[in-house]
Amino acid sequence: MLTGSDPSRPSAGAWCGLGDPGATEILHSAGFDWVCLDAQHGAWSDRGIVRALRQLPPGGPQTAVRVAANTPAAIGRALDAGATAVIVPMVQDPRAAASAAASCRYPPAGDRSWGPMPALWGRRVPTPREANRAVGCAVMIETPYAVERVDRIAAVDGVDMVFVGPLDLALASGVSVEALLADTGPTAPLRQIVTACTARGVRVGAFAGSASRSAALAAAGFHAIAVATDSGLLANAAARTLEAWRGPGEPAARQEEPGGPGGG
Repeated sequence: MLTGSDPSRPSAGAWCGLGDPGATEILHSAGFDWVCLDAQHGAWSDRGIVRALRQLPPGGPQTAVRVAANTPAAIGRALDAGATAVIVPMVQDPRAAASAAASCRYPPAGDRSWGPMPALWGRRVPTPREANRAVGCAVMIETPYAVERVDRIAAVDGVDMVFVGPLDLALASGVSVEALLADTGPTAPLRQIVTACTARGVRVGAFAGSASRSAALAAAGFHAIAVATDSGLLANAAARTLEAWRGPGEPAARQEEPGGPGGG
């Protein structure tokens, strides 16, 4: 899941928090390998997610939704609307990971309820078996407690990716994000996560939100990286355009901090 066209480098994702289907459609066609609609910390309403997924053209980048919580209702709703994958926050142990995986798949592989929305507007919907094969389940590790259990989390059947929220992991660890990313020692949290997932054949992804953090995560061995946010791209492009118009030294739009809000 969340793969790119070049297997020799991490896939590049765009993290969408503005809750605007039009902005998401622009990023969807901009060349990113995947986009994620952030329903946990972003401005997305249920109606906005349905509208965005309905209007995105088929055959483009993979579209994930970070759901608000690890519940069958939240996960099933995102998949029913047409998401190809879900990113489930704050998964602390194998039991929570198994619950997320089961919510992503129809019986007998899981306990997802039937009701795909594309049928409402006349589109073909995959069979349960096809849907089970195609769906992607990413579980987020965001605390030291979860890092200690990452090997068992990655071993859960149906977990396709472990996705790291560096901002929350750094916060919970009492260190800065920069310190977390710079730690390359044998017991470094990011190294533990990548090593455990590699051993289990599970892909590993992370939120970055900036080029420098993306480079650090790529060097650490992550397979899928959210390299930019919709709000950050808009703010930075606005600032650059105003600087080009007004000239250096003139006041410009406030640029968003690297990483942006909502990445986790």
